Amino acid sequence: MSESIQSTQDMTPNPGSYDDGSELKSAYELPLDSLNPINPRLWSEHKWGECFERLRNEDPVHLNETELAGRFWSLSKYEDIKAVDSDWQNFSSAHGITLGFPVEQELPEGALDITTFIAQDPPDHDVQRRTVTGVVAPPNLALLEPLIRERTCKVLDSLPEKETFDWVDTVSIELTTLMLATLFDFPLEDRRKLTFWSDITFAVPEPGGLIESEEERREGFLDCLNYFSGLWQERLKKPGNDLVSMLAHGEDTKDMAPMHYLGNLLLLIVGGNDTTRNSMSGSVYALNKFPEQYDKLIASPELIPRMVSEVIRWQTPLAYMRRTANEDCEIGGKQIKKNDQILMWYASGNRDEDVFEHANELDIERPNSRQHLSFGFGIHRCMGNRLAELQLRILWEEILPRFERIVLQDEPTRTNSSFVNGYTNLPVKVIRK
Repeated sequence: MSESIQSTQDMTPNPGSYDDGSELKSAYELPLDSLNPINPRLWSEHKWGECFERLRNEDPVHLNETELAGRFWSLSKYEDIKAVDSDWQNFSSAHGITLGFPVEQELPEGALDITTFIAQDPPDHDVQRRTVTGVVAPPNLALLEPLIRERTCKVLDSLPEKETFDWVDTVSIELTTLMLATLFDFPLEDRRKLTFWSDITFAVPEPGGLIESEEERREGFLDCLNYFSGLWQERLKKPGNDLVSMLAHGEDTKDMAPMHYLGNLLLLIVGGNDTTRNSMSGSVYALNKFPEQYDKLIASPELIPRMVSEVIRWQTPLAYMRRTANEDCEIGGKQIKKNDQILMWYASGNRDEDVFEHANELDIERPNSRQHLSFGFGIHRCMGNRLAELQLRILWEEILPRFERIVLQDEPTRTNSSFVNGYTNLPVKVIRK
């Protein structure tokens, strides 16, 4: 890595500041222009669906303007989202992939200047992405499949019977963290550090929360950087077939600055952790909410691949991605100004009735479920999509022969974030065959 740590920029304004703490009202009780889907409580209280239903019907290109973020637009319709996501020339990722401070604004002093290849445009994006894609290419996935299955079987066989436990921690986090540790060749005994670093990336600081201040987030990020800098030095001397080795020896990444290294690490950690683990938890939750679909899956295990795609659509583990307008333009009849932020709400597009009939329902035989938005489109399409699908497929291939049912015991606790659409606790019991 080519230079020392510099602290100059923040990643994002705190979305928690958009919540005034009052009881959330129905989206239909509020003035249309006051709807603000970035409020994390809409997501932690699972009330985002109604907000987007109204926006899709009445204002599919919706403007919010706040002191912290300036002007930002929310796209809620499938086709608008797909069009923007596919057009990197006019809608840039270079200013960040989550809601940020206005492009022209001087950024807060003392925060970390974190850059990732997903928050870049070609050609920089392309060459850096190519450096690491080999680890999730089909030949390597074929090599990983026996290991994934072995670990999945071990975790499932260890689950307690006739006892309520947290599926998120016991299964989803454990399996995804083991997978991440393998991809990074990361010490297994420290693997839960990966979970922590992933979770603090988009956690809203709050009393008693995962982090209570931006300073705690900063300290966590620097701890992550320091740990992985040690692995970088090890892999310079003794490279392997892992992500750190690929970055350390890649012609286009070997001289990256520390904050760029950190940014790419956080991208890979979040991409490999949050999305898959929340789809694993989401699959259990969804099949319990739609028991007729669970029955259908039990009767026809060959539907597992289609169920996986449908769950990823229905769950949408990352709620949105951001782009920034390079020039004045028009979307859906609205005048977008240069440097306006545009939030592509994948969670809403995946519930667009113009594309997905009965979109709020889980249908494991849905003919177009693979057309979901959850992996994105164009040059930024999720590079780990096949790995995520593989992990989910194997999980359910091993669940069905072992258990009559995984039974939800109570509603889950959800992530306090408008970016990561996930679960922090999912109480279940298993009934073994």
